[in-house]
Amino acid sequence: MVFAGACLGMLLFGIVMITLGSTLPDLRERYRISELQAGSMFSLLPLGILTGSFLFGPVADRYGYKGLLMVHSFFILLGLVGIAYSSDYLLLMVFVFLIGLGGGVLNGATNALVADISEQTKAARLGLLGVFYGIGALSMPTVLNLLKGGFRADQIMAWVGWSILLVILFYAWIRFPKPKQAQGFSINQAVRLVKSRTLLLAGFFLFFASGSEGLANNWLASYLEDQHTLSREQSLFCLSLLVLSLTLGRLVLGRVLIKYSSQKVLFASLLMQFVAVGILYSGQGYAWSLGAACLLGLGFAAAFPVILGLVAELFAQWSGTAFSIALVIALTGNMLINYLMGFLSELRGIGMLHYLQWVAILSMMSLLFLFFRNHKENIYSQSKNNQ
Repeated sequence: MVFAGACLGMLLFGIVMITLGSTLPDLRERYRISELQAGSMFSLLPLGILTGSFLFGPVADRYGYKGLLMVHSFFILLGLVGIAYSSDYLLLMVFVFLIGLGGGVLNGATNALVADISEQTKAARLGLLGVFYGIGALSMPTVLNLLKGGFRADQIMAWVGWSILLVILFYAWIRFPKPKQAQGFSINQAVRLVKSRTLLLAGFFLFFASGSEGLANNWLASYLEDQHTLSREQSLFCLSLLVLSLTLGRLVLGRVLIKYSSQKVLFASLLMQFVAVGILYSGQGYAWSLGAACLLGLGFAAAFPVILGLVAELFAQWSGTAFSIALVIALTGNMLINYLMGFLSELRGIGMLHYLQWVAILSMMSLLFLFFRNHKENIYSQSKNNQ
């Protein structure tokens, strides 16, 4: 039941990440906002997610997950319903931040919760949890397209918002694990975590992993139109296939990890990404672009579940705080790398995308080698201390 609750939270996060983009034309018309105002609105969403990612870990370790998930699910409800019913631009900005804040907490807390309740299958269960992000991300555009003939976007958004009451009631009903640090939050321990070389290596691996995913999600469609002269519909289908393959990859991740080690799976994933970017660079046409998008999605599937699973094993008593640190670094990478891509695109054109992707992949390979070497040293020292 707790795992089901975590999956519902990740489903909401998937919906959060796609809702504003899916409803932007309606929002611009109803609120009469300019391009600049729309940009400001979109910048508040990642700011809210970053804030939520920073806060959830210490709170979860100190007070547990129940209240945390209920309160921040309510924030998402308030944000969606507020956007649907309000007509004031300043209130719109507040509601967007609340949605981001709630989404950031739900993303981090559900990952940490699943890691806490899983014994030997942390990465596999985290991969399955990630499937529900894909379902949430794909569901909102689908619902809008199916219902757009009879209902307005703000009506659909309000219904989605009010339906979150069922999720909150479910959280109120089930019993969550007790807080791991009920005696209080230790600033000294948090400082030690921030200084942990293994955790920092994991965080900066996710820095480039998140940035690489962000580059694909935000720039791939435009790259295919510009560099491969694909139509808008073809480029968007490639992007949808990427998301679908990432989701399916996480669905089968557990079985793959039974046969192969985490280290082999991660290096194979990076090799898939490297080859996929090479195919995109060669520009062989639509069929090859579809294959590259599929391969790229599969390559993205393992990074977060496997690395977060290893972090949870190493920092079991402070998993929430450790996840907060790793996810804040990852989200920072997403924002900075995408900002860099915007700068390079303005300077040299969107063709710089594959170069930046390759730099990110090579950086991840180097960090992964250092992470596993340090990880083995930590396990060896822990076993000696236990003896």
